[in-house]
Amino acid sequence: MPSRDFREVADEVAADMAAGRLRPGDRLPPQREFAYARGIAVSTASRVYAELARRGLVIGEVGRGTYVRTDLGGPRSVPVEPPSSAIDLQRTVTYLPEQETVVAETLARLARTGAVEAALQQYGPTGTPQAQAVAARFLTSGDYAPSPADIRFAGNGRQAIAAALATLASAGERIGCEPLTYPVVKGIAAHLGIALIPLAMDEEGVCPEAILQAHRATPLSGLYLQPSLQNPLGATMGLRRRTDLAAVLERTGLVAIEDAVYGFFGDLPPLAALAPAHVIFVDSLSKRVAPGLTIGMLGAPPGTGLGDRLGVALRQGGWSATGFPLAAGVQWMGDGTAERLAAIKRQDARARQDLARSALAGLEVVGDGRAYHLWLRLPEIWRAEAYATAALRRGIALIPASAFAVAPGHAQNAVRIALAAPSHGDLVGALERLRDLALAGDEQVVE
Repeated sequence: MPSRDFREVADEVAADMAAGRLRPGDRLPPQREFAYARGIAVSTASRVYAELARRGLVIGEVGRGTYVRTDLGGPRSVPVEPPSSAIDLQRTVTYLPEQETVVAETLARLARTGAVEAALQQYGPTGTPQAQAVAARFLTSGDYAPSPADIRFAGNGRQAIAAALATLASAGERIGCEPLTYPVVKGIAAHLGIALIPLAMDEEGVCPEAILQAHRATPLSGLYLQPSLQNPLGATMGLRRRTDLAAVLERTGLVAIEDAVYGFFGDLPPLAALAPAHVIFVDSLSKRVAPGLTIGMLGAPPGTGLGDRLGVALRQGGWSATGFPLAAGVQWMGDGTAERLAAIKRQDARARQDLARSALAGLEVVGDGRAYHLWLRLPEIWRAEAYATAALRRGIALIPASAFAVAPGHAQNAVRIALAAPSHGDLVGALERLRDLALAGDEQVVE
């Protein structure tokens, strides 16, 4: 077959979209058929489809094919904030009535104890010795007991993850992760020039053999994993899986970033307890307390020098925690407030999951029943992006699978539904409308 530049062929397909010959929602032919029709090699067709996905023109769905995006005329990414008029099923943070009282009491206590002056100071990544000691006790779980000297502080969990990624990998290097992952991590990696490598996973999370295969093919610089209540799928690794992953880390020498922000919903030991020299432990107070007044915490692997490197990354990125949130966080962790609020949120999350699974009866719901989010696999009559668009038109904001996909073709025909933000009544009403929408067979509704 004659050789053609894949970008030239991609330009032709893009022109067909612009001219309306290919419309939003249209399915592209399988790559082999596309190659035959265009007179190109199958390998070239594969590169064409990857280029179209890179340009944001198409989306690949596992087992369903490649489709022209439904949002070609508008934003090509998930909105940073849902419209103010919509019921928010995008964000996984909740606001409880108790939180306003907690913040007011904290402000008053800081004033009474003369800590306001300290709260206004600027601190480095290590905060203060007191802050490190309090955080180390707070993060202790089972056999995981970080040393205060290994604790570093960031402004929030996202900044902690950014610092960890920058510590493990330079531009052009590879970090392995779940094929569907926290969208913010995708953005951070892109800004840092780090390539995220999707690793095969099952209902518990990343498979150990997938890490070994990827590392043998081209060495990885590290891993980013969410062992507990993975976002977006809600998967939780059992103890055996965690033990097997710890063995892989020790065998390969790789270091994993363990995102444990949802860990307080579960009861299993962190990966850091099983492979302490190979895990950067990341947590924050955003989910336990409030996202607007939080700190991020990193537990560096002891005796590795990574604590110093994390400190450098935090300073260079401008990601260190500031004085007031650090002072407030230390108080909440030290006096038990953070754990009391966490206990209330564990109960609330279970209650919301029960409401959701009842309201969505008859649909395929996936995820951990302790989480503030669930994964809804859609009936065949729907595509995820079209469903999310139709839901937004009905005043409900949620996120399609494509926002979480690390690479083209890894998106499932599914949406993530966050349960945390609305009142219980609004949540049930929205979910019942989503169920009716999902089951609707009217082509005008499905679009």
